[in-house]
Amino acid sequence: MASKSQPPEPPRLYLVAPPTGDLARLAEVLAPALGATEVAAVLLPVTDDDERALLNGLKALAPAVQSAGAALVLEGRPDLVARAGADGAHLAHIDEFVAAVGSLKPERIAGCGGLATRHDAMLAAESGADYVMFGEPDAAGHRPSFDAIVERVEWWAEVFEIPCVGFAATLDEIAPLAAAGADFVAVGPYVFDDPRGLAAALKDAAFRLSLPEAVE
Repeated sequence: MASKSQPPEPPRLYLVAPPTGDLARLAEVLAPALGATEVAAVLLPVTDDDERALLNGLKALAPAVQSAGAALVLEGRPDLVARAGADGAHLAHIDEFVAAVGSLKPERIAGCGGLATRHDAMLAAESGADYVMFGEPDAAGHRPSFDAIVERVEWWAEVFEIPCVGFAATLDEIAPLAAAGADFVAVGPYVFDDPRGLAAALKDAAFRLSLPEAVE
């Protein structure tokens, strides 16, 4: 993920997959969609399946994601990243991130979310985060107001070089997050349920990154 010390680039999509125990089916769904629109990374919530079966599924899923130019990021299981052939891990709490970052860096991506305060976000940066995420729902489905999320993204974009991901809970939130300075905009898993299909939903999401509202 590019540093802000480099020339500015348009925001990129970060796809959040729904929890699933059928990784083979997910790979079938992702392959055509990732081929239709550029996606920077796919975040996969890891279920509590039998570990051997889980690893086999991840080893089959990883090439389907990576061959499309996207990184496969596992949520909450840094211990599986190397064995599964994934590209990194996303930790949804600052304490979990600090405990895991040393096992991921420098070979793998280490991302951090669940950042309730500015202090937590700065601690993640100081601890070596490759990116921080703002606005994703917590385990109970709650998140800050959208205005507060936009404000946090604006603050981060103005002060820090480490990329940030703004989580869009709907397609309509994409352009404001891009305009606020997010380097990546996370979408899903609602795009998987879009009646137009995942590929069409991702194309729509990519278009919204370039709406006038998202152009500085």
